Amino acid sequence: MSNETAVSPRMAAQADHAEPNYIAIWIYLAVLTVLELIVAYAPIPKAAMIGLLIGLAWAKAVLVAMYFMHLRFERRTLGVIACIPIILITFLTFMLVPDLSTRIYARHHMGEVVRMEHALSKDVSGPNPNTP
Repeated sequence: MSNETAVSPRMAAQADHAEPNYIAIWIYLAVLTVLELIVAYAPIPKAAMIGLLIGLAWAKAVLVAMYFMHLRFERRTLGVIACIPIILITFLTFMLVPDLSTRIYARHHMGEVVRMEHALSKDVSGPNPNTP
């Protein structure tokens, strides 16, 4: 009889899987949160602020998914499955941009037309008797 014990694939994977340093990951997340606060109160253009905040939020989401959800130690196929929603969200967002930009443009110009008609109606009809 041999003294070797049979090692299952699961036990071999657990031996290769070293526990991540959760304190270090927590510190990274705290630093990213502080950076988000700095960006939120910094006097920078709104578009740059939104872009930076989205990037920092993605970085935090990746850290949480990779280490706290242990996706870093899983097979590549599980990583691909996790990336598919990100690709779909990006695609659908860019597909909506033309529609949303035309709606904002139309709403903005419709408001100007309404304000002009309202201003013209006040000038033509004279003072409003209902206002003090």
